[in-house]
Formats: sequence, structure tokens, C-alpha cells
Amino acid sequence: MNMLELRRVSKVYGQGAAEVHALDRVTLSVDEGAMVAVMGPSGSGKSTLLTIAGSLEEPTEGEVRVRGAGLAGMSRGDKARLRRRTIGYVFQDYNLLPGLTAAENVSLPLELDGWPARKARAAGLAALAELGLADRAGRYPDELSGGERQRVAIARAMVGERRLLLADEPSGALDSGNAEAVMRLVHDACRKGGMAAVVVTHDAQLASWADRVVFLRDGRVTDQTAPAPGPESLLTPGRPQ
Repeated sequence: MNMLELRRVSKVYGQGAAEVHALDRVTLSVDEGAMVAVMGPSGSGKSTLLTIAGSLEEPTEGEVRVRGAGLAGMSRGDKARLRRRTIGYVFQDYNLLPGLTAAENVSLPLELDGWPARKARAAGLAALAELGLADRAGRYPDELSGGERQRVAIARAMVGERRLLLADEPSGALDSGNAEAVMRLVHDACRKGGMAAVVVTHDAQLASWADRVVFLRDGRVTDQTAPAPGPESLLTPGRPQ
């Protein structure tokens, strides 16, 4: 089924001479188990696409549906629950809470959704371990490197029963080895766990982990294509390219 669907979505900021068309009639669908990479130059609308898909912004026109439910008819409370339970978001600036440890940052969305503290912490620790951060669980964000903070943010986005991952340059603060590891983790979560993912990246090598690459320019989709065979093809023999 479609996990995410955008139908002729537009977003306009400002008015008159200051009017900016960040998105212009964008149509995009992402199925369960699929990973889509979004590429394009700076200012092409990539981040706006993610914030609208994640219900953090309203489109000026068009329709957004997550798991078949239209966002336009949802209350603020319903959208907040959707983000806690279904959508994991990785921001460029991490958005970690400085007064919480890495483990507390990761487990907080689960606790806010009513998970028992012990169960939420166990899930948070497991998510951190997946990203090689088990020994950093008790550290605060200002005690972590930029790359470590980025991986904590990714763990928080993927913890629990999230079904849709929206990631804005999730490898931006990582070296090439850790960047590949993150993309492999997202790829596996889609393939094996049925998660859907939309990943904004400027790196064509990392985009090769995706099932489809969408190119944006001036707020419009200019092309959609399967990537050239990349590193994942070595891990999944026989995968259709």
C-alpha cells in the first residue's frame, strides 16, 4: 500500500514581488518497503517537501496522505499522534534536547505516546546499538561529536513502530563509512521491516541505496529514475535493478 502520497502539492511563501514557489504541483508516492532518494540543487524544494510530508507544514494547494489518511482533515492533536507513532523525522540540525542523554532523547517519543519508561528505554538502547552508539547512551548532546549527534537523531526517528522515515541529509555530518552504514540501515529497515523512507541527499553514491531517485528543480519534479547499481546490489544478489 502507499505509505505516503502527495498529489499536485504546491507551497508558496510570501506575496507579490516576494512570492516564492517552493513546490509546484509535486506528485509523489512511496510504498511500504520502498526507499526514495530526493536530489536537487539548493533551493529546489527538497526540505519543504519533507516538512509537508511530515505534517510540519501545510501545503498551499494539493493533497497529502499518510497510510491512506488525508492530513488536511486532521486536527493538530491527530497530526501530533501521527508523528509520534508513524513518522520519524531526521532534521538537518538534529533537534536533540540538550538536557536529555542520548538514550533519553531516543526513547522520549515512545514515552510521550504512553510506552512504559522501562520498555521505551530498552527500545531506545536497542536503536542506539544498531547505530554503534551503545557506549554513548548516557552522554548528553554537547558531549557527542556532530556525527554521533546525527546518529542519535536517526535512532530517534527509527525507534519503535515508525512506518515512514523522512530524513533531511541524514549523512551530512558523517564520514563516508558511517554514511554508508546509515544508508544500509535505512535500506534494511525498508526491505526487511516494511518501512517506507524518503531521504534527501546530495550524494549520488548514497542515493544508489534507494529504489528510486526523484530530482527536484525550482520546486518541480524533473525526473524520477532507478539509480545505477550501487553498493546494495552487492548485498542482495538477484535484486532487480
